[in-house]
Amino acid sequence: MTTTQPSALFVCVHNAGRSQMAAGFLRTLSGGAVDVRSAGSMPADQINPVAVQAMAEIGIDIRAEQPKILTTEAVQASDVVITMGCGDACPIFPGKRYEDWALEDPAGQGIESVRPIRDEIRGRVLTLLGELGVAPVQA
Repeated sequence: MTTTQPSALFVCVHNAGRSQMAAGFLRTLSGGAVDVRSAGSMPADQINPVAVQAMAEIGIDIRAEQPKILTTEAVQASDVVITMGCGDACPIFPGKRYEDWALEDPAGQGIESVRPIRDEIRGRVLTLLGELGVAPVQA
């Protein structure tokens, strides 16, 4: 019996905030049991420093991440594609599972506004782990 690791792709426009936080949560909470990707339809020059700070507050380091351009290969290689406000820029392939997470964009916001976005993403990632049949390594 062969087991393949589930994979998820998080997509937003700039790949600098929401998708990077979601990828950080999924990597950490799955303990490496899920293959995680993130990308943007128009990637920013750098990751949002407030998103980095919000994640660091809870012990998840995403400082080394870089915004990446969305490729059709990344979509095709993923079991679940989660979009966060990229609209028509996200390619749709038959047979893929798509979810759209309506989340406020942390761009240009202070840490007080980004913490609730971070916490909502964490809750959604925990739900996703359950749907993928992966037990979180920490709650």
